[in-house]
Amino acid sequence: MSNEVARGRLPEESFNVVLPHQVPGSVADWKSLANSLLTEEACAFQRNVEISSCYAWIYRQLPYCFKWAAMAAIASNHVRHALFPLRLDADASGYVNLPRSLSRHKVLLTEDVNTVRATNNAIFDDIFWVHLAYLVNEDGMAGLRTLLRGDAHYAQVLAAFEAIDRGRRVLEDPMSLEHERRTAVDDIWDGNVGILEHEQRALVQPHFDRLSGAFARIASMGSASTFDVRGLRRGLGYFTSFYLYSLTRGLPRAVSARTWPTIVRFEDRWPWLLTNVVPRFRRLDASQLMVQSSMRRVLNVANKRAVTPCRPRPTMAIGASSLRTRAA
Repeated sequence: MSNEVARGRLPEESFNVVLPHQVPGSVADWKSLANSLLTEEACAFQRNVEISSCYAWIYRQLPYCFKWAAMAAIASNHVRHALFPLRLDADASGYVNLPRSLSRHKVLLTEDVNTVRATNNAIFDDIFWVHLAYLVNEDGMAGLRTLLRGDAHYAQVLAAFEAIDRGRRVLEDPMSLEHERRTAVDDIWDGNVGILEHEQRALVQPHFDRLSGAFARIASMGSASTFDVRGLRRGLGYFTSFYLYSLTRGLPRAVSARTWPTIVRFEDRWPWLLTNVVPRFRRLDASQLMVQSSMRRVLNVANKRAVTPCRPRPTMAIGASSLRTRAA
């Protein structure tokens, strides 16, 4: 099994290459398998595309269960635009001299940009493999219990998948009643929100704590989403902005706390995600046509990138290894 064979392929092709006959037996092995689907970190833009496409692919395998994966695919796709300053130090194939980029941090906030890049990588490393393990194991839930029971870090994720699996079993039962199916859908969404909360608390927040005040202000004003819905009228129906939320529903809390809301604080960011972002995506998800269209666009970008993969330059190899220590 060769990682080099798997990298640069679309998820459907990659999984056929890297998935062994016997599934991994530990969290570390599952993480290693998932990360073998990605190119190296210095190929920042291609790696981001690969992460986004992995989320889109796995959502399409169980669209009635893997809601978080679709939201993650769209969010990761947006992260690529935030990485734009790194292009100043990228060669024609997209390989980034990250140490050189980090030296520009005072002018272009590239230290913050690199933190955003590292955050996206950390989310994938921590959560994607759980979806993959649940999907490919014959009894996915039993496998996750064996892997995660007793692991405090994954306690919320395990509980989330218990809710998702409970809902899935009802939805896949042709004898289930209508009220049972409605409860099952709620269970699945509760589970996916639990994964999102784990992502935001355990992964995003420790990285966001390192962001500069200047970047935090820019990110707060720029944090908005239409979930990539095409068309002005449709897009406005799903538009949500952290800044507008802060000026309206978030303002009473800001007054009582005597602090202006910022996207980098969990206690400010989570109410917006929970009351604005998730309900809008849930409404969008009810129209599978639009969500599947967004996922296809993500996968189409991966298709184009796979034609001209990122190629490391030998002169940059030493710098790339030093970056991993800095970004850890």
